[in-house]
Amino acid sequence: MSNIKIIPLGGVRENGKNLYVVESGEDIFVLDCGLIYPEDELFGIDAVIPDFSYLEENKDRIAGVFLTHGHEDAIGALPYFLDLFEVPVFGSELTIELAKLFVNESSLKPSFNDYHVIDEKTEIDFHGTLVKFFRTTHTIPDSMGIAVQTEEGNIVYTGNFKFDQSAQDMYSSDLSQIADLGKEGVLALLSDSGEAESPYENVSEKKVQEEVLDTFQNAEGRIIVAAVASNILRIQQVLNAAHRSDRKVFITGKNLEAILETAMKLNKLTLPDEDLIVPVEQIDKYDDDRVLVLETGAAGEPIKTLNRMATGSHPQVNIKEGDLIFIATSPSIAMEVMVAETENRIYRAGATVKQISDNMKASGHATPNDLQLMINLLKPTYFIPIQGEYRMLAAHADLAHETGIPYQNIFILSNGDVVSYKKNKMTQSGQVSADNTLIDGIGIGDIGNIVLRDRRLLSEDGIFVAVVTIDRKKQKIVSDPHIVTRGFVFVKESQDLIDESSDIVKNIVKKNLKHNDFDWGSIKHDIREALNSHLFKKTKRRPIILPVIMEVNQNRRFKR
Repeated sequence: MSNIKIIPLGGVRENGKNLYVVESGEDIFVLDCGLIYPEDELFGIDAVIPDFSYLEENKDRIAGVFLTHGHEDAIGALPYFLDLFEVPVFGSELTIELAKLFVNESSLKPSFNDYHVIDEKTEIDFHGTLVKFFRTTHTIPDSMGIAVQTEEGNIVYTGNFKFDQSAQDMYSSDLSQIADLGKEGVLALLSDSGEAESPYENVSEKKVQEEVLDTFQNAEGRIIVAAVASNILRIQQVLNAAHRSDRKVFITGKNLEAILETAMKLNKLTLPDEDLIVPVEQIDKYDDDRVLVLETGAAGEPIKTLNRMATGSHPQVNIKEGDLIFIATSPSIAMEVMVAETENRIYRAGATVKQISDNMKASGHATPNDLQLMINLLKPTYFIPIQGEYRMLAAHADLAHETGIPYQNIFILSNGDVVSYKKNKMTQSGQVSADNTLIDGIGIGDIGNIVLRDRRLLSEDGIFVAVVTIDRKKQKIVSDPHIVTRGFVFVKESQDLIDESSDIVKNIVKKNLKHNDFDWGSIKHDIREALNSHLFKKTKRRPIILPVIMEVNQNRRFKR
């Protein structure tokens, strides 16, 4: 009997950072390797990736990394993964090219070249465990689901998906192939929960295209479109509508240019007219009703860029009166406050805003009917909702139960939870390390909770530095305490507080200098405690307090 385990190292109880470990026999299969862009409370952090500790402990057992699609939530952590592991990477043609783009831009492992392009017909045998792929519909071409065929049945991972009966070519799901997997027998299904609690069903992308075109044709001034760079389907719709409404497209952002070039090179994205895209430097040569600016980025970047455009601080294009700002992506719940603040600034600049989600549900994730269709096609014995906050996973669990799966066969997991199949039963059997790994500049995992706490405190209450110079041998203060503060109080209006703090530091230093057992740690601790109490009493704030004690020897003689 096979040794079967399923372990999410990322992607449950959160939106993004997908990485799921499936163990069959002695082999480990890594399904996706994504990142998540941080919320505001992670001050200064660029990205969050999964914890690879468990995989490092079992690195000799890793058969490979199997990618579902080319979005950051599926491939974004790959550069950091490949910096630690020399294993093959499998994915569809576009997914592999975008993965290479991420890896090469990171400079972490530019020499890596063990990539393998697969399609829905590919089957790979790893010591008796067969890995197969099936086509799914998402907002990027060549999206795939993955099936790991074990002796006990298939373990199926959907990746991000939805069903759209009007989807064409590179975006269409293979329903017959999915149904065939169900007939073979599915032991466990790991399914996307991103829209499990939605009260509305997705409209077809055909209707989305019509909505985009109608919006463009009725706009009288410039149009500025905000979209996620890797949402190639939406970008294709924007290009098509720009062409039909006789507008030229001006691109801002290098991220989009690289992705567009990759997609066009593979014929995954087409230009309706070779002269459609014009360098942004030439934007002033065209009348406003012929201009469409395409601003993209990863996750929340297009919204942040709109902020700069609205305040006149963008280096290339700024919002002016008469512009229409078209937000062509559905912002996550975490972005709602930022979107509202951005809309306010846009209206102040004299422009108007329209979101694609104003009139329709146009998500790249399956809504309840689609989720239940996937379950009914595959007929899994066990069900694991993934890719979503807890409430989404719970809503998906209820949907699965409605299709006939008993709750005892449904597992709502946390990152690091281990689910094992033994003696004809799947149970939760333990946990492995699955903490967040924070990326800050070139630092990988070197920022911990203490540093984040300090950054939060600095952002809330500022910093208070007390510098004093002493001569320990003469037991005296050479230079009175000098107070430096940033983000705490306005010094010119708080001189009494500064003077009082200086006196406190002076008295503590004098007291400690009289002791024969003078200790640097003790004096700094005493200063911090006294200042913390005094400053909180006076201001009800707790800044970070840094005592700096410098020592000199006034008896030292220097030879001339």
